[in-house]
Amino acid sequence: MTSPAHTQYVYYTASTMDGFLADSNDSLDWLLTQPIDESGPFPISDLMAKTGAIVMGATTYQWVLDHTPGEPWPYPEQQTFVFSHRKFEKVHPSITVVSGQPAANRELLEKAAGDLGVWVVGGGGLAAAFAADGMLDEMVVSYAPVTLGAGRPLFDGAFDFELLETAQNRAFLIGRYRV
Repeated sequence: MTSPAHTQYVYYTASTMDGFLADSNDSLDWLLTQPIDESGPFPISDLMAKTGAIVMGATTYQWVLDHTPGEPWPYPEQQTFVFSHRKFEKVHPSITVVSGQPAANRELLEKAAGDLGVWVVGGGGLAAAFAADGMLDEMVVSYAPVTLGAGRPLFDGAFDFELLETAQNRAFLIGRYRV
């Protein structure tokens, strides 16, 4: 008898060299000015082809809403789960707000992902909660040649990672890690 396939959970994100996802005001201006080749190493299109469900925290969701007013939801093909205790405007039928620890939502997430994986968009606290619950397999980080000095951390908590692969995509140094 074969066991069911394991759902792959991947935290795919960008970070400054000093380990921040966003500045103290939740701005990603540092990221949006960096050159990247969309068809270069570790393209988002490859990740999306393997993603059946997306998870993000409340701050990330609010950032997407604030920075894409009037535009369609950027992830209409995947079910998106927003981890929050707050109520949010549901801008697309594929969005579901959930609360609690990742493990408490595992069945829901994996059912939505089907035969594909789960993209942990962010933030760092949510990614660490997935890792703590044994639900984070890999982390792919594109490091930009920028430092902020403060802001939203790449990852909360103490974890060990194994470097699996590296690449350069224009300004970014990319590392793929096993958790």
